[in-house]
Amino acid sequence: MIVTGEASGDLHGANLIKAVNTLSADTKFFGVGGQKMAAAGCDILIPSEELAVMGVVEVLGQLPVIWRSFQQLKKELFGRHKPDALVLIDFPDFNLRLANQARKAGVPVLYYISPKVWAWRQGRVKKIAQSVDSLAVIFPFEPELYDGLDLRVRYVGHPLLDEFAALGTGNELRDGADFCQKLQIPATKKIVGLFPGSRRSELRYMLETIVASAQLIHEGEPNVHFLVPIANSLKKDEVKAQFGLELPVTFIEAVDATIYDVARHCDTILTVSGTVTLQVALAGTPMAILYKMSPLTYAIGKRLVKVAHAGLPNIVAGQRIVPEFIQDEATPQVLADEVLHVLNDSGYADTMKAALQTVQKQLGEPGCSKRVAEMLFDLLAEKKVI
Repeated sequence: MIVTGEASGDLHGANLIKAVNTLSADTKFFGVGGQKMAAAGCDILIPSEELAVMGVVEVLGQLPVIWRSFQQLKKELFGRHKPDALVLIDFPDFNLRLANQARKAGVPVLYYISPKVWAWRQGRVKKIAQSVDSLAVIFPFEPELYDGLDLRVRYVGHPLLDEFAALGTGNELRDGADFCQKLQIPATKKIVGLFPGSRRSELRYMLETIVASAQLIHEGEPNVHFLVPIANSLKKDEVKAQFGLELPVTFIEAVDATIYDVARHCDTILTVSGTVTLQVALAGTPMAILYKMSPLTYAIGKRLVKVAHAGLPNIVAGQRIVPEFIQDEATPQVLADEVLHVLNDSGYADTMKAALQTVQKQLGEPGCSKRVAEMLFDLLAEKKVI
């Protein structure tokens, strides 16, 4: 059984399934995921987009769906045909509870992309050790957080590196002129990416701000064209409806181009916080990060989260290399001014590009999915399942 609740987890889960199949072609997966995991051969019992919410207020609205999904998976764990192992990917509040049920059912648990205990609720490490057998972490500073606990922890590198390596770099990615020509964008245009995220709750709290920022950017730089990638978990029409007809915008669905294709051909990007910021960092494109949520969720989070930065590139770098604007700081005028700064100051843009190259190096080497697959088979062997 494999469970993830987000678009990024769907990607990592699909890559893991492929890696496992290279080691054992008769392995079968089922559980919670999205289109990418389904394409990799996973039997999807529950679409992950039904569970993809973030924040106290947002989760409350989805509680009935979340509860029914949890009970369905719990039934599978204790059923006659219970799985040989449970693989959990990120999505900690749901997955740690499911891990507890797996432990009671005698099903070994591999947790891939561990809960962000380095950011908040560090006391969870003991609970994780009580319900998880093996933990695959994706940042080099994470293993030491679990020192002294009865838990196998391995730093496996970052899964995005596998995806990026598979696409190639430089001239192996789509040529910029061809890419723009296909999208019918004049070569003289400056291109700004607007990345609205993959959750409906993100659209609810941030899309209006992103659109208002785009309008101000267009006023300040009329020779601009916007690219908006649409995640598989969202509908193109619901995003497109928020943009005015006067803005020059091209909406790109995931089947038409990767997030790296889009990012690489932008001069700069305004993006929500999350995994996508590391994808942009790998593409080497300057960016500004924003994040907004319900006032209640923000008030609670501000008290609990103990990190100096919100954006993953800044967390990996250990310093503020990319500007980030959270909650009330994320006003359309401030965001537009930042984007225009990058467009009109090549020195500023080049400094950010150079800093992003250091993030690429710090993320490690490709091969993450293969290393996690090996961890899964080691766990199965240890538990004498195989």
